[in-house]
Amino acid sequence: MDTSPIRILSDKLREFARERDWEQFHTPKNLATALVVEAAELVEHFQWLRDHESASLSAEKLKQVEMEMGDVFIYLVRLADTLGIDLFAAAEEKMAINAERYPADKVRGKALKYKEL
Repeated sequence: MDTSPIRILSDKLREFARERDWEQFHTPKNLATALVVEAAELVEHFQWLRDHESASLSAEKLKQVEMEMGDVFIYLVRLADTLGIDLFAAAEEKMAINAERYPADKVRGKALKYKEL
């Protein structure tokens, strides 16, 4: 039995939705849309801040950012569960692809797209 933190959270989120009869609304399209909306709400907290300001948020602002990050994470986990995707496996696979695309010796200190190397 998978007892990873993601699986436990996924199970809790599925039960939360089931108790409210929300599974009917949790289609991949709707969850992906909600994820993007929440990501936009997260970005809104940083809009127009200077780089140094974005790295030194007040306690109140940091709490608001934390809650938006929680929303983004919840929708991502819910979407993965709905589609049967293992997020850890997907992240590991993507990191392996990125390691090939962005060899450290070629990209160190550069913010280039792999096609520009």
